Amino acid sequence: MGLKKNKTIETAASAKSLEVKISGITFKNPVILASGTCGYGEEISQFIDLNSLGGITTKGISLEPKSGNSPVRICETASGMLNSIGLENVGVKRFIAEKIPFLRRFKTNIIVNIFGNTIEEYAQTAKQLSDAGGIDAIEINASCPNVKKGGMEFGKSSEGITRLVEKVKEVSCVPVFIKLSPNVSDIAELARAAESAGADGVSLINTLVGMAIDIKRKKAVLSTATGGLSGPAIKPVALAMVWKVKNAVKIPIIGMGGIMNSRDALEFIIAGATAIETGTANMVNPYAVIEIIKGMTQFLKDEKLSSINMLAGTLKT
Repeated sequence: MGLKKNKTIETAASAKSLEVKISGITFKNPVILASGTCGYGEEISQFIDLNSLGGITTKGISLEPKSGNSPVRICETASGMLNSIGLENVGVKRFIAEKIPFLRRFKTNIIVNIFGNTIEEYAQTAKQLSDAGGIDAIEINASCPNVKKGGMEFGKSSEGITRLVEKVKEVSCVPVFIKLSPNVSDIAELARAAESAGADGVSLINTLVGMAIDIKRKKAVLSTATGGLSGPAIKPVALAMVWKVKNAVKIPIIGMGGIMNSRDALEFIIAGATAIETGTANMVNPYAVIEIIKGMTQFLKDEKLSSINMLAGTLKT
C-alpha cells in the first residue's frame, strides 16, 4: 500500500490547547481510537505513534474467548461499512496477560470495552480488569447489534442500563462509561438512566442496523443477514443524538459515528461532546487520527481560541 510506518505529529501534539478532562482523567487531546477498529493497539501502532493520541478504546473483551460470527462479516456499501464480526476476542485473562503490557508502553489512556452474555459476566470481566490494574477506564458495550445475547439486549431499556451500570460500578476502581445504541426510541432517556445509575460518561453512538443483498444469489451478503452500519452515512444521526443527550445529562459525552476528518470531529465537540472516537476512518486511512489532531490544532489557531474546551457545547439553535 506504500504506507509509511509510525507516523507522528509534527505540530504541537501535546499542546495544552487540546487537553480535556473526563471524570478525572486527563486526555492530552480529545481524539480516541474507537473499539473494534484498531485491534488491541498493536496492529495500528505499525502506522501511527500511539503516544500522540488522547486514548485508545480496545476491542470488546468478554469473560471467555469468543470466535465471533462466520464469514462474510464485513461488507462495504455505497453509504458506509457494514460489519457483523460478532465481538471476536481473546478473553479477559489473555487480554490482561498479553495486551495490557504492550499498551502500557505508551503514554496514552487505555479504555477497555467490555461485554457479556449476562450482567454477571460484565461484572466479572470488569472486576478482573480492575484487579489487574493498568487501565484508565472501562467502556460498557450495551449496544452491539451483531450478537444474539448480551450487547444491545441490555441497552434497549432504562432498567437494563441501570442494572448493568450499577453492577459494573460496584466492582470497578476506574471510571465507567457506557456505549449507547442509536437503535432505540429515545437515546436521551437511556443516557439519563446511565447517569442516575452512576455512569461516569456516555459514549455514543454505536452502529445502526443495516443490510446488503447479493442480487444474483438473492441472499444477504453478511452471514448474519443484518449488521452494523458505520461511516459517513451515520454522522448526521450521531450528531443529532450527541446534541440531544447533551441537553439531557451532565456527565461527559464521548461522541462518535462517521468522523472522518477534523471538521467532523469539531462538529461533535460543538454539539456537546468532550472527546471523540474514530472508527471506520481508521480502516480507510490509518493516519486519519493524526490528521484530525493536526486539523483541530490549526482550527484553534485560526479562530484564536486558547482551548478546545471553549468550543464544547457551543452549538447555537
